[in-house]
Amino acid sequence: MVTQARELAAQSARRHDREIVALAVPAFGALVAEPLFVMADSAIVGHLGTPQLAGLGVAAALLATGVSIFVFLAYATTAGVARRVGAGDVRAAVRQGLDGIWLAVLLGTAVTAAVLPTASALIDAFGTSATAAPYATTYLRVSALGIPAMLVVLAATGVLRGLQDTRTPLYVAVGGFTANAALNVALVYGAGLGVAGSAWGTVIAQWAMAAAYLAVVVRGARRHGASLRPDAAGIRACARAGAPLLVRTLSLRGMGLIATAVATSLGDTEIAAHQIVLSLWNLMAFALDAIAIAGQAIIGRYLGAGDPEGARAACRRMVRWGVASGVVLGALVVAGRALFIPLFTTDAAVRDTLLPALLVVALAQPVAGVVFVLDGVLMGAGDGPYLAWAMLLVLAVFTPAALLVPALGGGLTTLWWAMTLMMAARLATLWLRARSGRWLVTGAVRA
Repeated sequence: MVTQARELAAQSARRHDREIVALAVPAFGALVAEPLFVMADSAIVGHLGTPQLAGLGVAAALLATGVSIFVFLAYATTAGVARRVGAGDVRAAVRQGLDGIWLAVLLGTAVTAAVLPTASALIDAFGTSATAAPYATTYLRVSALGIPAMLVVLAATGVLRGLQDTRTPLYVAVGGFTANAALNVALVYGAGLGVAGSAWGTVIAQWAMAAAYLAVVVRGARRHGASLRPDAAGIRACARAGAPLLVRTLSLRGMGLIATAVATSLGDTEIAAHQIVLSLWNLMAFALDAIAIAGQAIIGRYLGAGDPEGARAACRRMVRWGVASGVVLGALVVAGRALFIPLFTTDAAVRDTLLPALLVVALAQPVAGVVFVLDGVLMGAGDGPYLAWAMLLVLAVFTPAALLVPALGGGLTTLWWAMTLMMAARLATLWLRARSGRWLVTGAVRA
């Protein structure tokens, strides 16, 4: 009997592992492809001159910040669609996904309308130099025309993830990156449009990606008999589901800005080292976020199917994946530090500042692995209100800890200990919720 129980448990674990890998690996590929857009633009524009590259950097930072605020379009849609899929109502799942896409169209149109007349003022607010400002303004104004497409891509990605499909987003992301690079070269140099050509190339690629997603979703809607027309009630429901996740995202972005401000106050060496550490942190976050995305899709499906025990078992398995991934990533940081640090800087002072902070980041990775997984699990369960309040609490813990770093004479390493405290606080809030079982609300729609 004991042997049989162990075999059943092993079979369940293998099944969960296959599901996680099948969803997480393509999701990781799509996540890595996204920042390549900016990297390609930077590489191509960089040859035009320093003012042009500086202008691109400011405009791209503004766009990235603005669009990331609306990432709830992907998260909330994934959870809602996955629940419907689990309940066996694919028609309603696609219909709910279309509501999310219509919300993305409305929000994207509103943001574009706001950015176009204020682009110059936004660039000036960043303190952009007089030589870089014209290029930044040009890039931002042209790129604003692609914001609706970017938000549609977010929402449509959520639809496909909820339908347990992370391969299509990978294919679209790779195709979009390839088209973006080719268009940039053709328009910047071939057509001689300079920075504007880079922006137009990216806009065209973004709209092409949105069109590809819409073709897939529309085909699914027709196959399952779902209406394509906008539904006001459905759009409002998507907005309500996304509002708590918006609060969560804004809180998270706020902590990032506070950390950067503190690092800046410590001096040029510290902010330079901080940006390197942050770049590596974000790279590792892609791997951990891929598991979280798998969690959103899998947990939503289990709860929609009325299987809380399956959801709990999947959660336990994904936590193990998170810990293991964090340990591996932390070990890679420690083992590879002598190889990759010279790739970023030759300044001895920056290297000396960077090394101890990297060791703190390495130690924090197992914690980060569990945090990302549980974040994805609770998003998949539609537990947005709790995530919002929990993140506000974490913000209240992190802010004084970070601001005390320069006051107490601490340096960059101390700041990253404060960042680790932030992750520990997130872990505590998420772990308590996961243990409570209150997120295990079943049904096609979370009541």
